[in-house]
Amino acid sequence: MPIKIDDRLPAHHSLELENIFVMTETRATTQDIRPLKIIILNLMPTKIETETQILRLLSNSPLQVDVELLQVSTHKTKNTSEEHMLKFYQTFDDVKDKKYDGMIVTGAPVELMAFEEVDYWDELCEIFDWAQTHVYSTYNICWGAQAALYHKYGVPKHLLKEKMFGVFEHIPLDLYHPLLRGFSDLYYVPHSRHTETRKEDIVKVKDLQILSYSEIAGVHLISDMDCRNFFCTGHSEYDNNTLAKEYFRDVDKGLDIKLPYNYFPEDDPKQTPRNTWRDTGCLLFQNWLNYFVYQKTPYDLNSI
Repeated sequence: MPIKIDDRLPAHHSLELENIFVMTETRATTQDIRPLKIIILNLMPTKIETETQILRLLSNSPLQVDVELLQVSTHKTKNTSEEHMLKFYQTFDDVKDKKYDGMIVTGAPVELMAFEEVDYWDELCEIFDWAQTHVYSTYNICWGAQAALYHKYGVPKHLLKEKMFGVFEHIPLDLYHPLLRGFSDLYYVPHSRHTETRKEDIVKVKDLQILSYSEIAGVHLISDMDCRNFFCTGHSEYDNNTLAKEYFRDVDKGLDIKLPYNYFPEDDPKQTPRNTWRDTGCLLFQNWLNYFVYQKTPYDLNSI
């Protein structure tokens, strides 16, 4: 997929090195098509890394995608320069009158806090409500998924006895569902979280369907019955070394952290991890874009 992003965005250079077709504004305007408009609400502290990871997965389709980046204005990021945020990110006030084909909401390192204690919770709820009438389909990741499920359906999150950390086997529960089209009977997804969304809470909500599951990591993919909102508890967008960086960061801090499950070859942190989830991540985002954004979104976004 040609993804249209600002030429100055750091992800632009990284993706070009990977031979991913990143389209310039000039080239895009010569094509007589309407690109999909996708907005990414990036709540992660490592903004640039997360931008690159998600844009990489959005590139796996022949569709043209116009990507915008959104931040919450009620929280000041400490890990990304103010210059980067001012140059590439918009606030809700900037976009609230616009409409989009799709929105991605990332995870955030605030899962040990009650939702209402998060300093940007009210603003996030406003964005969730706005998306119901201004975005055709949403894809929520990890804490972003927990927050959306709690806000819309009252589904709680539960503290785990120990961190769910590693790469886990999953099974699709409905291989005929378009989001899972092309999936193998067994696939792998990284997880890194201290809380979980439980199956018994989800099945109480008639508007929700569990699409995939892990015997160890639990619920993975959830959809509403209209297939306009999706919730994902894992991180198919992660790079090869993302879990390794988390592990060594905690080791250096002297924290009690276990080796990520099924990640380092022979459980040896000196060995380079193998990526066993890349194909699934590409297929997952491709299916979301194709079947639930491109195929269903109206040509005139004003009719959303």
